[in-house]
Amino acid sequence: MLSIIFDIVAPVFLVIGAGYLAVRRGLFSDNMVDGLMKFAIQFAVPCLLFAATSTMDLGTAYDWRLMSAFYIGSTASFTAATLLAWKVFGRTPGEAVAVGFGALFSNLVLLGLPISERAWGSDTAAMAPAYAIVSVHAPFCYLLGITSMELLRADGRSLPETATVVARAMFRNSLMIGIALGFIVNVTQLSLPEALVSSVDIVARAALPAALFGLGGTLTRYSAKASVGEASTISAISLVVHPGISFAICHLLNVPDGPTSAVVLMAAMAPGVNAYLFASMYQRGQSTAASAVLLGTAASILSVSTWLWILEST
Repeated sequence: MLSIIFDIVAPVFLVIGAGYLAVRRGLFSDNMVDGLMKFAIQFAVPCLLFAATSTMDLGTAYDWRLMSAFYIGSTASFTAATLLAWKVFGRTPGEAVAVGFGALFSNLVLLGLPISERAWGSDTAAMAPAYAIVSVHAPFCYLLGITSMELLRADGRSLPETATVVARAMFRNSLMIGIALGFIVNVTQLSLPEALVSSVDIVARAALPAALFGLGGTLTRYSAKASVGEASTISAISLVVHPGISFAICHLLNVPDGPTSAVVLMAAMAPGVNAYLFASMYQRGQSTAASAVLLGTAASILSVSTWLWILEST
């Protein structure tokens, strides 16, 4: 079993490591990383999400038990992380939300999808729960994070202004555009030209390798020196508490083993780069958010392997 887990996890982190070393050694410039990530996030990954959402069984994928298990876990983790940052680490309320966002926004696209694909296979049925979770992840997290920030920080916006910020962020998000177009095709049963479907598939196949290599290059920009204790706490909540809660809820709701494994593995992902972007947007807790992203990604090599072992053993 351990060799199987190694075969699932190791290739993903080797590609990330290759991107990290390529930039560190000067073989790949920052501008090249930016271009690669722009291709991955704005073109290739939206094609991947479009292809998935346009063909999956929506009724099976959007099982309320699966979505509840993941998002109750993420909300509880965000709440715990924010309270710890506020009450234990002495952050102001606004800073606490920015720091706690790292325990809310998991790296589902750049880490969750490639690891899940290697674990469960690339067919749409096996990956349906993962794609369903991804499809509402950004709207849910930004809605909760921005609303919490605006309510708690001293210079917060009004609720109408907050709603405008959230809506603008969603409609400009290329991932959400890909998902929305996929839903339209799925619901309307629109028949697309084969040439168009094939071209989307070609671009989609490049999404995960490009994103992983680019993620490695992006991680060179972050430092783990700032607020190590606080960042480690946020990472631990993201890597242990979130999947633990999701695992417990799935069992309480009698979710079958297959979907449970899919949900828990996605919940076990490290804080995403968006945690740092969110902190930067509000100019609060950037160094801690960056440390949490870097530490969490490194620690997830062990934590994801452990969760895979637990899931295979139960």
